[in-house]
Amino acid sequence: MANKETGDAFVEFERVQKSYDGENLVVKDLNLYIPRGEFLTMLGPSGSGKTTCLMMLAGFETATHGDIRLGGQSINNIPPHKRGIGMVFQNYALFPHMTVAENLAFPLEVRKIPKAQREERVKKVLDMVQMGAFGGRRPAQLSGGQQQRIALARALVFEAELVLMDEPLGALDKQLREHMQFEIKRIADNLGITVVYVTHDQTEALTMSDRVAVFDDGRIQQLAPPDQLYEAPENSFVAQFIGENNTLEGVVKEIQNGVALVQLDSGDLIDAKPVNVTKAGERTRVSIRPERVEYNKERLQEGAHTLKAEVMEFIYMGDIFRTRLRVAGKDDFIIKTRNAPDQVRLQPGTQIEIGWLPEDCRALDA
Repeated sequence: MANKETGDAFVEFERVQKSYDGENLVVKDLNLYIPRGEFLTMLGPSGSGKTTCLMMLAGFETATHGDIRLGGQSINNIPPHKRGIGMVFQNYALFPHMTVAENLAFPLEVRKIPKAQREERVKKVLDMVQMGAFGGRRPAQLSGGQQQRIALARALVFEAELVLMDEPLGALDKQLREHMQFEIKRIADNLGITVVYVTHDQTEALTMSDRVAVFDDGRIQQLAPPDQLYEAPENSFVAQFIGENNTLEGVVKEIQNGVALVQLDSGDLIDAKPVNVTKAGERTRVSIRPERVEYNKERLQEGAHTLKAEVMEFIYMGDIFRTRLRVAGKDDFIIKTRNAPDQVRLQPGTQIEIGWLPEDCRALDA
């Protein structure tokens, strides 16, 4: 992770706070260091502070306290148009009366860039987003996906080193969204630009980012690469917010050799990895991913705690089977298994035993 000691942070938020009414903080004491060339996503529910952070970086909002730096220079008092940052919004914000090429040339004209250079750059970015043949069209003659490509091209046209994106794919349908996620990531990697991306869609964040900052209540709850966020959430909020997750509640009976013995509220005993618990008697919420649960006896590890379960519902989803179980008195426990020839399709009403490896089960804050 970039930090001040290494001096390799390109974007820095230092002790940044934001309040709109002088009392309630929307962003609380934010410290964030983003190295050059990183694709960082700010992820969180609405009202968590992620968009406010992006708007402060763009210059459309002012920090109430703290310092925001770009390339080592404080930008707190620099107006948005002088920050040299590219922006892409969900609503494209293209000028309807201009052609695509004119839309792209406009920010260059404002910067007094000579005509020949403007034309060359416009052609280059249109090719980059695979829209070379569309320069003469008006925005109204383009589909949503094409308009989004042009909005992206406009953010890249003045060769900004930093591009900010606020829910840019929110209006697109699922298939186009997924295609554009890979496109944006590919272009960012090829150009080596730094991207700060805001979304509330976890799949999008996991697919595109080098690191993800998960926001809740004006603070970063965890900042980590996608696989780490998913496999090793640091608290209950992150575990619940990222991907699908099963939770069972109980009390820590003991912690020995890096394993917590948890007595569930149903009376069952299970082993878990202690993450946010330190001693016996603490309430905990244990978290286990649906794909980490085993019900094939042969695959269950020797000595693993097993729980009795009743199959409530079996759903065929093509590549996977999703089965809902009643476990420890709760009937919303999900397991996911790969659709493979040897995989049993569980029938509702069947009694089974399930288990998992202790390191896949995390004892988090209650």
